Amino acid sequence: MDANATLKVMKTILVVDDDAQIRDSLAKVLRLEGYQVIVAADAQEARAQHDTAATDLVLLDLNLTQPSGWDLFEWFTFVNPLLPIIIMTGRTNQSKLAKDAGASALMEKPLKVPALLQTISELLAEPFEQRLKRLTGRAALLRY
Repeated sequence: MDANATLKVMKTILVVDDDAQIRDSLAKVLRLEGYQVIVAADAQEARAQHDTAATDLVLLDLNLTQPSGWDLFEWFTFVNPLLPIIIMTGRTNQSKLAKDAGASALMEKPLKVPALLQTISELLAEPFEQRLKRLTGRAALLRY
């Protein structure tokens, strides 16, 4: 096992999506890549499953019912401002809003798994300083 695989085993990804098939598919792919995966079907479950110390990245669907995906994004950002969050959406015209909100990345559905895995890898390796710059609007980079 190489060093990268060892690092991936230690990384935990929270997948939040109201579609069970998407949740299960993403969890399966991510586990095959060596990540620990936690799944949640809605905002309440995501809040309960989220462990500030252990969650390394969130995959967040915007199409959640009350509270909305954007509301949950705001909560995650409040609880852990440096947590990388990849927004997943079937909605159009969300990139400007995602960038302005300080999201780490925006992926449109249907997801392209190789691109998603590459984005996850890049975000997990990203320095905290870069995340902070994005959140404060001093870095214009949004992976899209």
